[in-house]
Amino acid sequence: MLDTMSCLERFADSTRTHIDLAVRVVPGSPASVRVRNRFSSNLHEVVTCSSEGAFVTSWGYRLGTVDDIDAAAARLAYLLAAMPA
Repeated sequence: MLDTMSCLERFADSTRTHIDLAVRVVPGSPASVRVRNRFSSNLHEVVTCSSEGAFVTSWGYRLGTVDDIDAAAARLAYLLAAMPA
């Protein structure tokens, strides 16, 4: 069984490499990662991890999988107009 909380923590760590983003892991059911662009209150997203290992936004967009967490985080950063550190 996939440890989704661990996957979300790794996703959050990878997302934090983008300097324009503020990232917070939120435990609960379901656990999630809340991400916002520090320079725009309109650019924010909540990401969950499915039991199949897919990172999914609050509006259902599939960012990627646990097989390539860095690529999924980079895709979210692009959607939120963030620059890498």
